[in-house]
Amino acid sequence: MKALVLAAGAVACSLAYPASAGISVLDGSFAEGCFKAAEQRNVTLESMNTCDRAFSDQALSDEDRLATHVNRGIVRMLRSDYGRAETDFSAAMQMNPQRSEPYLNMAILQLRTGHSEAAVPLFSKAIELGTELPEVAYYGRGLAQEDVGNVKAAYADLKQAVQLKPAWDAPRRDLARYKVSRP
Repeated sequence: MKALVLAAGAVACSLAYPASAGISVLDGSFAEGCFKAAEQRNVTLESMNTCDRAFSDQALSDEDRLATHVNRGIVRMLRSDYGRAETDFSAAMQMNPQRSEPYLNMAILQLRTGHSEAAVPLFSKAIELGTELPEVAYYGRGLAQEDVGNVKAAYADLKQAVQLKPAWDAPRRDLARYKVSRP
């Protein structure tokens, strides 16, 4: 099996939070089924069982194990099972601290659960590691920066997200709330 970075969809969810970055596994296995569940935002019990079976019914390479932790974490996060999602993202970060997707998803989780201060450095780490979804990382970091009162940094990040993906409505809409004045 070979794991490839693939966006689960850089579209804002209904709560204006960015979508997650899944890692594809393409081989017809339970691990691939888990990736597809994350990508399609399928949060059924069947999807969770598919993700769990990837670990119990298959011998996974280290890369595919990391990918499946990220993908199962996304499904868990979408199911509001935040503690277990955090466990999956943490496991993936420990497996390979140089992969950006676990940091990006952990940052999104922290933002969704109201821990904006914890989200900021995680978004920064995802950007530093070269995430495949920099627009999502900048957008999420912008929202987190705004939550913690760092308005100037929030504005810069939202502006960067718009520059990276001009057709994405969510960052443009949030950026439009700002009024820039010169002293």
